[in-house]
Amino acid sequence: MIRFCALAAAAGLAAFTGLDALAADPLPTQTNKVLTAALAVEAAQAAVAACKAQGYNITVTVADRTGQTKVVIVGDGISVGSVGRESTRRKAYTSALRGISTEEFTKRISGPGAFNPTVYDPQLATGAGGLPIKAGNETVGGISAAGAPGGDKDEACANAGIEKIKDRLN
Repeated sequence: MIRFCALAAAAGLAAFTGLDALAADPLPTQTNKVLTAALAVEAAQAAVAACKAQGYNITVTVADRTGQTKVVIVGDGISVGSVGRESTRRKAYTSALRGISTEEFTKRISGPGAFNPTVYDPQLATGAGGLPIKAGNETVGGISAAGAPGGDKDEACANAGIEKIKDRLN
């Protein structure tokens, strides 16, 4: 009996010592690139300017990697009650979180039997106009435009915003 108790005590001590060693390990570190506010503003302004040059008044939203809004610019001549503001917020959110354009997102969920995450996250949006902002292969944010006559034109303006800052997305 003494031998069994001694063995159990030794096993218990070894188990607690092992747990202490695991508890002493530091938490893993993760580093991410960050889309700065200055770059977000510059991209949004470039998108508005690109559409303005074509005669379109648009709303632009830029979101960070988590989909949180960094900047919204409502172009001149846009009505206060415009749905563009909410639409661009949701499309920038979708592009930032999913890492793909909202047009591509729409295609992926439209197929028969395709998984549709909008059932679980009603903030996700479909339709053209939203693009991810990438630093290499890493998504650092999303940009979306609305107000041009067609999602393809909205997306082209959003792309002009990305083009303006892409050389500084390292």
